[in-house]
Amino acid sequence: MINPKLKTMGEQFGRRSWAEPWKIKMVEPIRMTSREERQEGMEQAGYNTFLLRSEDVYIDLLTDSGTGAMSDRQWAGIMLGDEAYAGSRNFYHLEEAVQSYYGYRYVVPTHQGRGAEHLMSRALIKPGHYIPGNMYFTTTRVHQEIAGGTFVDVIIDEAHDPANLHPFKGNVDLDKLDELIKGVGPENIPYISLAGTVNMAGGQPVSMANVRALRGLCDRYGVRIYLDATRMVENAFFIQEREEGYGDKSIAAILIEFCSFTNGAWMSAKKDNLVNIGGWLAVNDSDLFDMLRNMVVVYEGLHTYGGMAGRDMEALAIGITEAVNDDHVRSRIEQVRYLGDLLTNWDIPIVKPVGGHAIFLDAKSIYSHIPQDHFPAQTLAAELYLDSGIRGMERGIVSAGRDPKTGDHRYPALELTRLAIPRRVYTQAHMDVTAESVKAVYDAREQMRGMKMVYEPKYLRFFQARFEHIT
Repeated sequence: MINPKLKTMGEQFGRRSWAEPWKIKMVEPIRMTSREERQEGMEQAGYNTFLLRSEDVYIDLLTDSGTGAMSDRQWAGIMLGDEAYAGSRNFYHLEEAVQSYYGYRYVVPTHQGRGAEHLMSRALIKPGHYIPGNMYFTTTRVHQEIAGGTFVDVIIDEAHDPANLHPFKGNVDLDKLDELIKGVGPENIPYISLAGTVNMAGGQPVSMANVRALRGLCDRYGVRIYLDATRMVENAFFIQEREEGYGDKSIAAILIEFCSFTNGAWMSAKKDNLVNIGGWLAVNDSDLFDMLRNMVVVYEGLHTYGGMAGRDMEALAIGITEAVNDDHVRSRIEQVRYLGDLLTNWDIPIVKPVGGHAIFLDAKSIYSHIPQDHFPAQTLAAELYLDSGIRGMERGIVSAGRDPKTGDHRYPALELTRLAIPRRVYTQAHMDVTAESVKAVYDAREQMRGMKMVYEPKYLRFFQARFEHIT
């Protein structure tokens, strides 16, 4: 049971407690496995939580990507799929939803966000280009590198400190960016890669003031800004909560204002947009749109389905509308905070402030005796599963990969284990169970010695790498 000294959210903050703005209509049974079963499964998976069978997972916090629960309206929309190869009416519903809530003129559907990243990189990046961004994301950077570009981190320094309480740790450091542009020349920067609620920093937001100032700086040099809008709805919530002048504005109004400072966006719709598959790319430049619309035919599918079935586009169009509902966003983030508050009350190191989509355990602090090249965050993810069947994932040296020029490990300042919470899936009781398991693993931290990597794929190694315990 949870420590009775822990207070409810309402007691802690002097207000009434919240409840989810939905009720459960259908359930999927899950089961707790034995420690012996989990040990066997972990060995077969090479101590990589990505390689576990989902049926052996009790509470799945591997990712919030495509793991959310769709609404009754979305499931009804599934039955209205127009599966025409060309000109599906569902595409036009999706196009209208993106234009209405994100404000961009032209929309290209893709099978998921990775497809949109690929198209953007192919269309705009040439060998020798530099792509500045507010901390890397794994798939985004690998597409940029394959296209011949070099990613440059221009996020503020506070983002690399898990204990720093800066309210907008996703902000771009404008001085760093200005120095880079002057150093390499604006002609060698195809665009700024800006992410909302920066995943690798712990789900940290970008302020409206920062994106407005970024727009001014880029206009001086003629550089475009393209947005990873994957979790921009959550970013809008933090602006509403923390930034002066936005407390009375709706999530929808804040979202469209933020997007107005950018030239376009790519989207993994499997997150904010509340679907299990899908993505899109949206721009304001008609010439770029013509190029992207032509390329999507080569790599994804016709420009009116882009790798999605009509039914998926309909569910996505509805999900875009539901995602900007203020009560929905508040409930989603309050659940993440509830878990974060439990861990903080036990003095377990996590990234602060708590972000929008996940709790990030500070594995470098928890396993301070384990060198980073013995993979402390990977070790923590494995131990959490062995303790309780809860699946998280590594976000540290394994995810950072190797420097393509030297072949050496990249050593990020942040060595984190992520517990990503799916939208509209788990209850508060699931968060209680998760917190108790994290505490049990934390209490046994001195016993761990880290891991060695015994198999490493060339790209995005965190998905398929295999490990063994160091004895």
